Amino acid sequence: MVPFERKRPALVLSEEMAAQLERISRSRTTAVRRVERARMLLAYAAGETISSIAARLGTNRPKVERCIDKALQWGPEAALGDLPGRGRRPRIPAEARAWVVSPACQKPKDLGYPHELWTTRLLVRHIRRHCEAAGHPSLVRIGTGTLSQVLAEHAIRPPKIRYYLERRDPDFDAKMAQLLLVYKQVELLRQRQDPSGPLHAVLSYDEKPGIQVLGTTAPDRPPQPGQQRGWSRDYEYVRHGTLTLMAAIDLLTGHVHSQVVNRHRSRESVQFLKGLDASYPGGIPIRIILDNHSAHLSKETRSYLATVPNRFEFIFTPKHGSWLNLIEAFFAKMAKSLLRGIRANSKDEMARRIAQYIDDLNQEPVVFRWKHGLESLSVTH
Repeated sequence: MVPFERKRPALVLSEEMAAQLERISRSRTTAVRRVERARMLLAYAAGETISSIAARLGTNRPKVERCIDKALQWGPEAALGDLPGRGRRPRIPAEARAWVVSPACQKPKDLGYPHELWTTRLLVRHIRRHCEAAGHPSLVRIGTGTLSQVLAEHAIRPPKIRYYLERRDPDFDAKMAQLLLVYKQVELLRQRQDPSGPLHAVLSYDEKPGIQVLGTTAPDRPPQPGQQRGWSRDYEYVRHGTLTLMAAIDLLTGHVHSQVVNRHRSRESVQFLKGLDASYPGGIPIRIILDNHSAHLSKETRSYLATVPNRFEFIFTPKHGSWLNLIEAFFAKMAKSLLRGIRANSKDEMARRIAQYIDDLNQEPVVFRWKHGLESLSVTH
């Protein structure tokens, strides 16, 4: 019997190319078609026949032949990918794909739907209904997958919503600069202040309203080694109302002044100011960074301030700029450590636990510092 002779020439691979194909053939993250073609090229270069390659890889001869012919004509690198012009031409023209973006960038309620945001299925239904009238009949049978591809091409996600904070204060930059200057002065005062007695008081103040007091309806179950990794809790709960925490951090010492109340009105604000007045020696000016809440500017608050002239100085954050107030960092820390998952059987219990938390903090005060943007500020002595 005459031995089989190849009609195609042998495929010669350089050491570098052979190593590259070997890596691709073993990869678990590379596209499957590239992995399969790399295995075909390695097998053919090793002398294996096309029929045996096709049988071993579970494919057909024409597929292997195309891969080998491309490698022999344009090189192994080209054989790993598809040649230009391969594949089915796009059924939806570019003009129609661009038109899809128009309704996607509008709210459904503005187009006659009750929805505030698009769902993918709702947007597909809208496109199918109105594409022919808009001159794009190719979109009549568009599916959710194709729609997702078109939206991804334009980097838009209509079903999603992202919140932002609009600057509504025309003097935002000026007020922010004033506030940062105060933080810079605090850094200088902290370096010079006599620890035996305060010469200045600079406080960061705000309220944390709406602290929910939720009680359990069944006992929590503790973790059990090998069975239950965390606490287990019944889904049902009892509402006992809400509380408001009024707090101010001394930016020089880290001491936290606090007051837990049922409501936040002018009388509670005045009561808090009286507590601050009693906490510091007379004659020391108390500077307070706070927001523009109505209780801070009310007639009742102003009447109290008139009784203690030159005692308090209010430094207001810009409107929609409460994030510039350092007390927000304290509230965020408290929400993650104390309030996360907390349960209490009454408002009194919740208020007591909040007070205990702050008392513990004041045993070892933490000085909150504002760092961003202070390097470019200069303070005249």
